[in-house]
Amino acid sequence: MQASPHWTNKVPAVTVAFWLIKILSTTVGETGADFLAVNAGFGTLVTDSAMALFLAGALGLQLTAHRHVPWIYWLTVVLVSVVGTQITDLLTDGLGVSLYLSTAVFAVLLVFIFAIWYRKEGTLSIKDITTLPRELFYWAAILCTFALGTAAGDLTTEALGLGFQWGVFVFGLLIALTAIAWQLGVNAVLTFWVAYILTRPLGAALGDLLSQSTHYGGLGLGAMLTSALFLLVIVALVVMAQRQAMRADPAH
Repeated sequence: MQASPHWTNKVPAVTVAFWLIKILSTTVGETGADFLAVNAGFGTLVTDSAMALFLAGALGLQLTAHRHVPWIYWLTVVLVSVVGTQITDLLTDGLGVSLYLSTAVFAVLLVFIFAIWYRKEGTLSIKDITTLPRELFYWAAILCTFALGTAAGDLTTEALGLGFQWGVFVFGLLIALTAIAWQLGVNAVLTFWVAYILTRPLGAALGDLLSQSTHYGGLGLGAMLTSALFLLVIVALVVMAQRQAMRADPAH
């Protein structure tokens, strides 16, 4: 399918700010879901339903836009992060599915999405998300990476007893090694998606480290404070990105 002449690339350039917002978003997904369901007292059913509806609305805005709009894109990412966390939590806590199984299933599902995407479009690059099919593949992959990252992060930090501090260190190290591999010439598309998956357990481990009580190995800041602080930073970075996009748009 040829790119629409009315569309430009629908996703942001991969910069340091991109990765910073992505990690912060994953942390908010971890702490925000916990805060709404537990601390705020909405319960799992109400929280899950509300977040799914909000995500549907944000995704609708994202899909109908004909260019990259930073605030819409990052709002969608934050909500995907929350919903991805909720999917894994539902399987683990609600249905008793083993983290080993859910991690394996999400990994296979992600490979399947990539395989179909590449077969249909001939590329997995995020530098040319200029058609609706490519964008649908992109967001399906994003949601799956969040669910996979949540499951893998919980598996390593909780089920395998790695702990929050070591989780931050290990996943941070793996991301650093992925960046080095990219610098050494390893395929850019592969290293991007590997890093994207790894930022989810890094953000989750960071969120748990900051929010969980000292009894469980955290710093005891609480889910509300951690979510609020990270959301403020996200908003500030997205506002800067939005202003840059408006200055670069001839229509403005």
